[in-house]
Amino acid sequence: MNSKLYGKLIFEFSHPGRKAYSLPKNDFGRHEFPESMKRRNDAELPECDELTVVRHYTNHSGNNFGVDNGFYPLGSCTMKYNPIIDEEIAALPAFSNLHPMQPEQTVQGALEVEYNLQQALSTITGMDDFTLNPYAGAHGELTGLMIIRSYHESRGDIKRKKVIVPDSAHGTNPASAAVCGLEVVEVKSTADGLVDLDHLKPLLGDDIAAIMLTNPNTLGLFEKDIPEIANLIHSCGGLLYYDGANLNPLLGISRPGDMGFDVVHLNLHKTFSTPHGGGGPGSGPVGVKEHLREFLPKPHVVKDGNRFTVESPCCCRKSDGYCFKNNRISTYLGNFLVNLRAYAYILSLGKENIKNVGPLATLNANYIKESLRNDYELPIDLVCKHEFVFNGLKDKSTGVTTMDVAKRLLDYGFHAPTIYFPLLFSEAMMIEPTETESKDSIDQFIEVMRVIAKEARETPQLLKDAPVNTPIGRVDDVLAAKQSILVYKDDK
Repeated sequence: MNSKLYGKLIFEFSHPGRKAYSLPKNDFGRHEFPESMKRRNDAELPECDELTVVRHYTNHSGNNFGVDNGFYPLGSCTMKYNPIIDEEIAALPAFSNLHPMQPEQTVQGALEVEYNLQQALSTITGMDDFTLNPYAGAHGELTGLMIIRSYHESRGDIKRKKVIVPDSAHGTNPASAAVCGLEVVEVKSTADGLVDLDHLKPLLGDDIAAIMLTNPNTLGLFEKDIPEIANLIHSCGGLLYYDGANLNPLLGISRPGDMGFDVVHLNLHKTFSTPHGGGGPGSGPVGVKEHLREFLPKPHVVKDGNRFTVESPCCCRKSDGYCFKNNRISTYLGNFLVNLRAYAYILSLGKENIKNVGPLATLNANYIKESLRNDYELPIDLVCKHEFVFNGLKDKSTGVTTMDVAKRLLDYGFHAPTIYFPLLFSEAMMIEPTETESKDSIDQFIEVMRVIAKEARETPQLLKDAPVNTPIGRVDDVLAAKQSILVYKDDK
């Protein structure tokens, strides 16, 4: 973008009386709005001609960065390429023009998609049924925990209010548990970054509702003790919850249901290649084993012979309180077009090719890790899965931080990896290349990371001042967060 000419706010192009539209002649007379519905003051919207508006936002759109623009190694986010065929399917008018309140007989194709996706996800994860209603991953987490809580309460086991969460867990895990009214208990990790069984065992008791696990965990490491953990949790009456945000490296290789998990949520916008960005649209389906099926949220698509129908929430109330079969967490059947994209992705890969996703994602991550271990500190030296964590530069004498490296990457046209997460390491840099990147693009990233390490040794101030080639240079992140300027003010 030409920042010099077009790097202004739209308000700075505003001139009184300029318009980007002309309304047709009014043939309906004048009808006054009630005073209670009128604004007290003008909206103070910018006044610009159409060309200025188009040119302004077209130029600004060039500052957007996504997978279609370049390599996006954002750890724990699985920023993989979204195949165009998925978008084409979702854009078909027969799907995109549907309304959720149409009669069932007019949307049998859409209901079949929902049902088939439920079945496909069940097969992939080893679960017995799925709900597609949650709108995002964290929403899926909350839904899964609501199912677990309903299960315990339906059995009169009301003292089970504790959820065990590893210290390496994504922050949404304890947050979702807290929102669900459950108490979070942290279990520590070993020096190898895995759940510490010796610390876990004393935490167990008849007040444990569940343990929340990600496998591979947020360090990109496979939790090899899952069978023993499953036995310990089930033996004390708790359930196993699987945070499927990191399912990508296991796709077609290993199934959470076979590991002993009772509940799983997935991020379709990650593993199943639906678009990221802008806060959505997302989808966080939740799968359950048979003993939890009745607690799945309604509405829910089922097959009745050759016809598909929707189970609606019941209106009854049990004599002793809430009906646990009436969980409802969204207005209808989730984000249908996102679900449709995921189903198209699964079908386009097919049974055989979907098995290549996990191994390729794992191969790419380990290739980067091994290529950069001489320049960047590797705190846990194990074979990783889809992602791994560096603890900043190996040479700490330069004073160059992980933040500096991330900012400098922008100058070279790469999106920065996830930084300062997980919290186990002070200079964490989490890198995830996914399976969709070619060796060429990965090699380019490796070379740039080596160049940055060399710059840190020879010209550290260059990194501390980065980025220097972007439309906006380095900002004060703390000040921007604490004193955000959200309203335009004309200082003239």
